[in-house]
Amino acid sequence: MSKASKRMVIVMPTVAEDRAINAAARNDPDAQPLTTAQLKAMVPLRSLRGRPPAESRKVLVSVRYSPEVIEYFRATGEGWQSRMDEVLRKHVARQAKRA
Repeated sequence: MSKASKRMVIVMPTVAEDRAINAAARNDPDAQPLTTAQLKAMVPLRSLRGRPPAESRKVLVSVRYSPEVIEYFRATGEGWQSRMDEVLRKHVARQAKRA
């Protein structure tokens, strides 16, 4: 025999109760309504989540490296991909100076 589910019933306030709630909220100095400027300045929470955008965006590519190269950089510990990127950027800068 299954148990009857006990769903929460939401009872909406009457018009009079709603007016009383709003009046009490307006009289509360800690809960003043937002101004039009404050409402316009609001941004969705979703846009504030996550890592901030980087100044220089990186491009996702699939590359195959020699096992020795990967072993060397992985052995340097966490952040090895960033160190590998730094080595490649320095090489590019040196080549650009020669050209």
